[in-house]
Formats: sequence, C-alpha cells, structure tokens
Amino acid sequence: MLFLTIYCSSCKNNDQAPTAFYYWKQNFALGTKQVQLLKNAGCNKLYIRFFDIKWDTKNNRPYPEAIVNFNGLTPAQNITPVIFITNQTFEKLDKDSINSLAIKSLALIERLTKNQHIAYQAIQVDCDWTMRSKESYFSFLSTLKAISKKKLEATIRLHQVKYQFKTGIPPVDRGILMFYNMGKLSPDPAAPNSIYNPGDAATYISSLPRYLLPLDIALPVFSWSLQIRDGKIIQVYGKIGSAELSNTAKFTPAGKMVYRAASSFFTGGIYIKTGDIFKLEQTDKNTLDQAAQQLSAHLNKKHKRTIIYYELGNLNLSAYKATDFKEISAYF
Repeated sequence: MLFLTIYCSSCKNNDQAPTAFYYWKQNFALGTKQVQLLKNAGCNKLYIRFFDIKWDTKNNRPYPEAIVNFNGLTPAQNITPVIFITNQTFEKLDKDSINSLAIKSLALIERLTKNQHIAYQAIQVDCDWTMRSKESYFSFLSTLKAISKKKLEATIRLHQVKYQFKTGIPPVDRGILMFYNMGKLSPDPAAPNSIYNPGDAATYISSLPRYLLPLDIALPVFSWSLQIRDGKIIQVYGKIGSAELSNTAKFTPAGKMVYRAASSFFTGGIYIKTGDIFKLEQTDKNTLDQAAQQLSAHLNKKHKRTIIYYELGNLNLSAYKATDFKEISAYF
C-alpha cells in the first residue's frame, strides 16, 4: 500500500490563507503530478467526498451512493470527509428517521476512515437546503454534531448568505461559501458564464460582512460545456472542453466560447447531431483573479479562513501552476 504524505510549507505564512482542495471523484487515486502540485502549492489539506445520500423513491428511504474507493492510496494527514445529501432526502424524510440517518452516516464515515487510518477532526456536509427541508436538515446536522463529537461544517450558497434570516443559519461550526454556480444555465450563447460572473456575484456579496457564521471559501477550477439543440439545453458535459471543441474537423466557431457541430457523430458515447451548439463555460487563472479580488474586498482579512479549490480529481493540470493557487489564496 502506498502512503501519501502531503507536505505544507507556505501554509505557515500568516499573511496568506491556507490552500486546500476538494477531491470529488469516486475512485481516490492521486497521480505523481497531483501530489507534486499539492506539495508545491503548500497544501496539506484535502476535502474528500466520501459518499452521496439520495432518496430511493421505490423503497421510500435514503440510501448511500458512489462510496469512495481509495484504490490503495492512503492520505496521511489533514483529511476532512465530505458527504453530499440531496435536498429531496430531507423533503421526504420523516422526523423519526432523522436521527437514524445521522447515525448511519457517521457509521459509514467511521468505517471508511478507520480502513484508511484517517484521523479526521471535522465533517463537512453539502446540501442545498430549502425552506421545506430546512427543519429536517438542521435537525440532522445537530444530531450528527452531537454523536460525532467532531467539528461540523456545511456548504453555503450565495442566496443563503443574502437571505440568512429567511433560509436559516445551519447549526455548524463553520460554513464554506461556494463562490461558483451563481447564475442559471442558459441556452442563450450570449448569456454570462454561469460558473462565475461578476454581475451575478455583485447582487449577493454585499451581505457577507453580516453573515453570522465564520466562512471558508470554495473557488472553481472546473469547466463544462452545454449541449444546445433547438434552443434548449439537452445536457451538460464536464469532459468536453476546449481541446475537443477546437477540432475544426468536427466543430466550427459560432461566437465567443460557442461552437457548432459540423456533422453528426459520437464521441465518448455521446451523440452529437449536425447543428448542435456547444457553449463552453470555463474558469482559468484570470477568472480566479477576478473572483478573488471581488470576493476578498467584502471579507475581513483578520479572520482566518481556508481557500478550497473545486476540484482536484478532474483538474486540468496543464491549465494551472502551483504558484497560481498561492497567488489566489494570498488575496484572502
């Protein structure tokens, strides 16, 4: 078994927020270049998605899905388990089953961490709760914190910051502000980037100084393509990027970051029809610079916070350097 040690050097710099990464793929296996990136970026912390919890409509109960498989690689330090839970789960769950879900969730986390000798200090829960699910979700969080005796974190969307007294403040130790996916997916080729655009962000971030939870920050390092047919989005693909869309034998440019299929064909099991429009929404170093400058202006730099990049498992390593992450984290 290969034991992975992730070293941290620049995280000791008190003038810069620590750098960390999410890892969201089901199979956890870091390559040599990923390990080197973590070392050079001064990162000693990973937030690993351990499993999802979804609602089984057939059996009318929650169930775990996509449980992480470590593939013989064991992280050595500073791992925070993350569990993603659908909002539907808490809309359907009856009150008597909330404690049971918390107990079973903790048991699965404990089994996975013990198998990999992970001594974790916190648990993070990712759920985009609503007014209908708030009571059940917050009850789940309270129970999970009580029985785990660990620090508890929850992801926070921008609208939950702006309307905190309406949406509620989760009973956790820290929030993680997801500073991405802030706009609606649009089939309009001219619509702004839905992953990050300063216009949508500006309508929310003035509320940040008044938010009642301490916040860490999650920033995007991912891209996707919207497949548009007859004016409607039919699918979103994370694996179709600029390299594929720049193939002039298959696509022709149809605007800024917009491409039109020149013929019908299959790629990676995906059917593409002549005339299909692909709208590429991506992030890069310039995007991160803009997002970090805009966001950091509304945060108290005296408050210690971690900057988490989403996500390492599918990160295009040719698009970023370790120094990029150091520079971005330095804004905070």
